[in-house]
Amino acid sequence: MRRPGLRSTLIVLALLAACVAGWAFTRERHKEEGPLGLFTSLPIYWREAADLSAMLDPNGEPHWARRVIEERRELRPIDVLTPETLAPFRDLLLAQPRALAPAENVALDDWVRGGGHLLLFADPLLTEQSSFAIGDKRRPIDVALLSPILAHWGLELQFDDKQRPGEVARDVMGIAVPTNLGGSFLTQGQSNCELWDDGLAVTCAIGKGRAVAIADAAVLESADPNGARRHALEALLDTAFAVR
Repeated sequence: MRRPGLRSTLIVLALLAACVAGWAFTRERHKEEGPLGLFTSLPIYWREAADLSAMLDPNGEPHWARRVIEERRELRPIDVLTPETLAPFRDLLLAQPRALAPAENVALDDWVRGGGHLLLFADPLLTEQSSFAIGDKRRPIDVALLSPILAHWGLELQFDDKQRPGEVARDVMGIAVPTNLGGSFLTQGQSNCELWDDGLAVTCAIGKGRAVAIADAAVLESADPNGARRHALEALLDTAFAVR
């Protein structure tokens, strides 16, 4: 009578060992991919706070997206895009960034064409509330202002102001992505780009590199009660940065 129980225990232990080994392998593989650059106006790496001490408080709860990324990769924030600041990275996350200076557009384009992989969230109307008033430099960018670099890649970001607000999950490359008042990309019909879900997302091969762009940033909102945002972000990170 004891043998079936022993066998069951051994099977469970073997499965647990396999899971741990798989997790360790995946974690080590992600570490080998090198650091992930982060360029954003959203409070992902630094918390939204009134002063620097509160922003840097080590006892504060970090954004869930930062925890998710740092479980997989070393995450390094970037303040300005230059050839020097982009050089350490093969992968870059741009999440509702501020408007880029002309030199930053050139640096980003050169970096992607040289083999960089970009995951871009460009929201034409950010829906998450901020504690800072419009015009405050600490407030996340409400409207993505990336027309120059998008146009250079043959893309245009549009917004339908007649749509109704409210969160809805949309299918992007088989990934259920939470969205709210999302935009849409248009292409010029170039063969190197593919649109997804009526233009909510676009993937483009650019030189030796690749860009995955989402016309919404609701997936990065601070509240994630059911884990849907975490699941979507993990899948988008894998999709954007898996191809070498």
